[in-house]
Amino acid sequence: MKKSEVVYIILLVALDQVTKFAIESKLALFESIEIIKGFFSITHVTNTGAGWSILEGQMYFFYFMTAVALVVMTYFLIKADKHDYLLRLALVLIIAGALGNFIDRLMFQHVRDFLDFNIFGYDFPVFNVADSELTIGVALMAFDILFVKEQNHGKV
Repeated sequence: MKKSEVVYIILLVALDQVTKFAIESKLALFESIEIIKGFFSITHVTNTGAGWSILEGQMYFFYFMTAVALVVMTYFLIKADKHDYLLRLALVLIIAGALGNFIDRLMFQHVRDFLDFNIFGYDFPVFNVADSELTIGVALMAFDILFVKEQNHGKV
């Protein structure tokens, strides 16, 4: 793992934690501020489960799964080719996102969420910066595996 990747992970976790703290300190639980009418609000909520409140209250399960995921993703990052930039970026984002929500679960027994979108009438589950990092990281990893690695098949 490169030193710069460790720095990026730390900065991304800090961004997640600072934004959660800012929302928590400015808005009461369930308070909302509409930013773009009918589309985007900042809404302070908490979640003891995963997305869509799946497995709500199963903290020990999340502790275990997150710890395993962090070990596996860190191993992959250490072993990844130093020139495989897209995969390395994806792993950095996944690790940072997992750490951000892991910190919340350990400290508060819930995850602090605040990004609230209503997309074409669908009230999407409220999420946070760590969730965004995880989602973008997984999407980049999938893209890398499905398209970049496929293009380079035989060259790996």
